[in-house]
Amino acid sequence: MQKLIWWAFTVRVALCNCYNEKKNVGFVNGNSVYEMVKIGQLPPELRETSGLALGREARTFWTHNDGDNPAELYEVTDEGKVKMVLKLPQFKNIDWEDLAQDTKGNLYISDLGNNANLRKDLVIHKINPKELTKYEAIRVAYADQKAFPPPPAERNFDCEATVWYQNRLYLFSKNRSTSNRLVKMYSVPDSAGTYTASPIDSVYSKAMVTSADVSPDGKTLALLTYGKILFFDVSKGMNFKKPLYCLKFAQGQTEAIVFINNDDFILTNEEKGEMFLGSKRNIP
Repeated sequence: MQKLIWWAFTVRVALCNCYNEKKNVGFVNGNSVYEMVKIGQLPPELRETSGLALGREARTFWTHNDGDNPAELYEVTDEGKVKMVLKLPQFKNIDWEDLAQDTKGNLYISDLGNNANLRKDLVIHKINPKELTKYEAIRVAYADQKAFPPPPAERNFDCEATVWYQNRLYLFSKNRSTSNRLVKMYSVPDSAGTYTASPIDSVYSKAMVTSADVSPDGKTLALLTYGKILFFDVSKGMNFKKPLYCLKFAQGQTEAIVFINNDDFILTNEEKGEMFLGSKRNIP
């Protein structure tokens, strides 16, 4: 049965395209704007890579495993080689799902995975690799969640995508609802506290969102899903109504993305441990 389920998931991802997004919100075909190439292979110990942030040196990245794994960050090269392992015994990896980073080098470990929509202990850990003795807890609850779990038609309180943008953290839901395909956006401050967040916007996406990042110049938001990437213009604020591009990219269970400059990005594939480079084409 497990093999059958995995086969069904693989077929669904392979057949993903941008038709439904285009029908609902419109965009430019991202495959004419970006090109993708495999560049690296992660080692076996990173069997469930689920978040990416820029590392301490050029061409290095922080990443981590999914939930129920050790509370550790790995610094890897763009070829997938591990440079160091940062152990974080002060934390527990309940369901780490994404990494965000601010302009001061602080990392935000998003422990917001909530597959069953049951959790009441959602938290984002704020740390700086240079000052590990200092860390902050950003605790999150959703104002619109009234039941744990809610009915199947309302199960839209999982989150695998978090970005830092203009001194705030933005959270994007991984929709498991049986009634709609809307991705909800929430926002909380980037400092310690307990916050109840209300949805501030939403956008249609047939595929579930698994990671997100904002370009260094603060102009482009990328939402990674199973099978495609949606790009938004956020140069005038966190716009979340209509994507600029939808890039079809059916390479399995991709769950982490990070911009390396304003045009190019790295993403990783969980079940195969592959690293890919996305580059903007030179269009006359």
